Amino acid sequence: MKPPFPYFKAALAALFLATVALPMQAAECESTGPDQYLCGIVSAEDLVQIPGTPWLIASSYSGPAVLNLVDTREKSWQSLFPSDHAGIAFDRQRFDHCPGPLPKAGIVTHGLYITPVENGRSTLYAVGHGAREAIEVFDITLSDGADRPAISWVGCVPTPDAQEANSVVALADGGLLATIPVEHGYEFADAMEGRETGAVYRWNAGEGEWSRLDATAQPYANGIEISPDESTFYVASSGLRRIISYSNTTPPEILGSSDTLRIAPDNLHSDAQGMLVTAGMVVDHAGCDPYDATGRFDLGKYGSCPRPWDVVVIDPATLATTTVATGEPSTAFSNITMGVVVNNTLWIGTFAGDRIAYRDLDKSPGKHSR
Repeated sequence: MKPPFPYFKAALAALFLATVALPMQAAECESTGPDQYLCGIVSAEDLVQIPGTPWLIASSYSGPAVLNLVDTREKSWQSLFPSDHAGIAFDRQRFDHCPGPLPKAGIVTHGLYITPVENGRSTLYAVGHGAREAIEVFDITLSDGADRPAISWVGCVPTPDAQEANSVVALADGGLLATIPVEHGYEFADAMEGRETGAVYRWNAGEGEWSRLDATAQPYANGIEISPDESTFYVASSGLRRIISYSNTTPPEILGSSDTLRIAPDNLHSDAQGMLVTAGMVVDHAGCDPYDATGRFDLGKYGSCPRPWDVVVIDPATLATTTVATGEPSTAFSNITMGVVVNNTLWIGTFAGDRIAYRDLDKSPGKHSR
């Protein structure tokens, strides 16, 4: 059974942009409260920092580019792929299950994961939707004296049964862990009503096969991260509003859980200090009723109504949480999905919007622990 519509959160992003894009684009890109903005960059659903550099890579969930590049020094952005610095270098031996080069059109990107290789090189993994469902893989190179990184697409791993993945991490043995938040036969509303709609899947590079990790079944498995020694992985459960830790064993075992958050946590990444970072929208907000006349959860109503948001840091050892930034409902900036800190500046992404926010953490309101 196919999902109700392709890459459904991206469809919601398109809906949101269709209803609010004109006033948002017409508005001047001025600061609001502690936030300043980079405007014109569409649906930066996830953000990752190129290791050891001031550059961020932003996914593009409903925009014209596949990936965008943010310069945190100059507070500017530009297309990364495609661009004059982008190429195709298909590694057919490594990615022998990939059907072919990245399609020239019809691809949007979702969750990101980046890992350093050597000599200024990194590998970027991007969940892709649209023309095909796959984890798209890129080589990122920053040569001495270069004014910006270069990028080459090198291969892909099709998702299991062409299902819509959300987030991905890479393993040292060439394998992958990916979240499928809404498996075939379920809808987003099922997850928000507490049904187990998805799980984590493991890609075995040697066998070229995906396996479902049944012990991770949960309502909307969203962001994922893995510990440096690969003994533990962490999942942001949007439906449960918790961060859950699992042993990276066969089968996995639940190791712990955070307290329930007021947000539906979205993407999940480790910061430079080894802490986990997530962000998301406040679920129970009096100004936004997400249910239709029949009492059924309505995805369009949920995402198109501006909501408060939090950026939360989680201790991977204890899963204790600290809210490091909060934001009030805003028609200019909503649908928050991720926060990344670069030199004490917090950069904040969104799955439906025409800008990225950034703020000085020293001046950020709302910091508290749980």
